[in-house]
Amino acid sequence: MRALQLVSDTELALRDIDPPPPPAPGEVQLRVRVVGLNHIDVWGLRGMAFAKRLFPLSVGAEAACEVVAVGEGVTDLRPGDGVVPFSALACGVCKPCRRGRDNLCEDVKGVRGFHIDGFAQEITNHPARLVVKIPAGVSWEDAACVSVAYSTVEHMLFDNAQLEPEETILVHAGGSGIGSIAIKIAKSIGCTVITTVGSDDKAAKAAALGADHVINYRTDRFESRARRLTNKKGVDVVFEHVGADTWQGSLLAMKRGGRLVTCGATSGPSGSINLMQLFQQQYRIIGSFGAPLSALARALDRIASGVTPVIDTVYGLEDFQAGAKRLEHRDVFGKILVRL
Repeated sequence: MRALQLVSDTELALRDIDPPPPPAPGEVQLRVRVVGLNHIDVWGLRGMAFAKRLFPLSVGAEAACEVVAVGEGVTDLRPGDGVVPFSALACGVCKPCRRGRDNLCEDVKGVRGFHIDGFAQEITNHPARLVVKIPAGVSWEDAACVSVAYSTVEHMLFDNAQLEPEETILVHAGGSGIGSIAIKIAKSIGCTVITTVGSDDKAAKAAALGADHVINYRTDRFESRARRLTNKKGVDVVFEHVGADTWQGSLLAMKRGGRLVTCGATSGPSGSINLMQLFQQQYRIIGSFGAPLSALARALDRIASGVTPVIDTVYGLEDFQAGAKRLEHRDVFGKILVRL
């Protein structure tokens, strides 16, 4: 079978490898239909795995798959079912896992495509307890956006920021995979959405998604505009994932008692904060990484209701690296997918 593999820290190759054995007890065997690309893939291609890994390593942390076989003891899945696999191999028995906080697992065995073989291969085995069925009517392409991107947004907005209807939210990088999803979700529940983008072309596309106010951060100070748009009060929630370039402005854009939720640092990991500003303004700053398994199910239900992700381009497996380069250079609006 075909697999896209890292053969060194930064060298990627499309290779023929042996298929996996039949699924073990408690496993399902999956035919991978579509893989989603994310910044975690870019990190992996840069050698930023934060753990030792063995080469060759199949890449791809996010996918939509079809069940082709089930192992002994698996009774709730059958061949032909569409599923989204949870990419982190959470243990399922530690205290956070038992409480439904799988993304805080104390004994995670790694993230697929990052530390261990990922989904950019035609067939793979996966624990049955770590897959979520795809509802009827949800396409392979939309489902392939769920396990990393869409569920991350679901977790950030509702589990962490506790976004409510009629609030005002500032969404950074509205043309990114998660930024575009955040715009659509926030609008679907009746929020006012302010978003930042890096070009006039992206500004038009963000407005077409429903963003109420679009700010080109290359030509305007987003924090000043956000305060003017809210009658100097500031926004209720900041959806942050850019990092160093937007950190200070994000704090200034918040209202008193506002919430900032962050899941990324694509422009750099270091920022500073005025502690007096933090406690006097009673900000709540929340770190968010990945999502629990329950957020995948909620994300799929939300997609089934019509709040679909924004898809930029679908590549073939042989063009995976071209998609990753576009992602790294931020030359995208929405998600980049790879169809196997």
